Amino acid sequence: MVINQKDISANVTLALIEDVGSGDITAELIPEDASASAILVTHEHAVVAGSQWFEEVFNQLPGNTTIDWNVSDGDVITPEQKLCTINGSARSLLTGERTAINFLQTISATATTVASFVDIIKDTKTKILDTRKTIPGLRLAQKYAVSCGGGANHRIGLYDAILIKENHIMAAGSIMQAVIKAREKKLPVEVEVESLIELEEALKAKADQILLDNFDLPSLEVAVNINQGRAKLEASGNINKDNLYDIAKTGIDYISIGALTKHIRAIDFSMRM
Repeated sequence: MVINQKDISANVTLALIEDVGSGDITAELIPEDASASAILVTHEHAVVAGSQWFEEVFNQLPGNTTIDWNVSDGDVITPEQKLCTINGSARSLLTGERTAINFLQTISATATTVASFVDIIKDTKTKILDTRKTIPGLRLAQKYAVSCGGGANHRIGLYDAILIKENHIMAAGSIMQAVIKAREKKLPVEVEVESLIELEEALKAKADQILLDNFDLPSLEVAVNINQGRAKLEASGNINKDNLYDIAKTGIDYISIGALTKHIRAIDFSMRM
């Protein structure tokens, strides 16, 4: 996934306003013309992601900070590995340290979580998808991290793809009516179903993709057999590392997991002057 630099800049601007406010009064204790060098290290295994956000923090601070990376987004990193060297104004390095690491630790956390799920089903054809259950304001950053971890992106928001859910069906009157209306948008249509009967209705309506919500394993197997490749099938709901492989082995096309972006733990990075 390619991220527009304007989106990265907007994320960073808001984060610096939040942290720096009217000025870093502690960094002002350091002489304005003092320069410094620092290294960024990781204290644990992870998949690194978010280097562009890390760099943009220092791009928006005074001085000509340079960053030399030893790794690229998507790389697997190991404890005490040196990720990059930062050179520039001592004040800027001190002011930007926390904000830069906050971005990197969160985006890398998503990539690392995704990679751990992808690895479990690496010998199947099933792809791991993300959801819209993201940190507000960091949707694109986390979607980018999913791709760094080997996953695939579902829709970015409500504006770029159609997903007809239970309440849409209720309001439209039926799955068929909802799909007919959705076809006016000239976009692929996905329908969420909660039973095998609804699956048959979605197939009759010729949905392009069907989300099987909270289907148990036997029902998923039946759904794959009923489908016979007519639509792409996606499993979702209460999926974890314990049942992931069995679900993938049913022959399902996609598995979407909210935990990829909402059940994450920040990666432990530190910057050493």
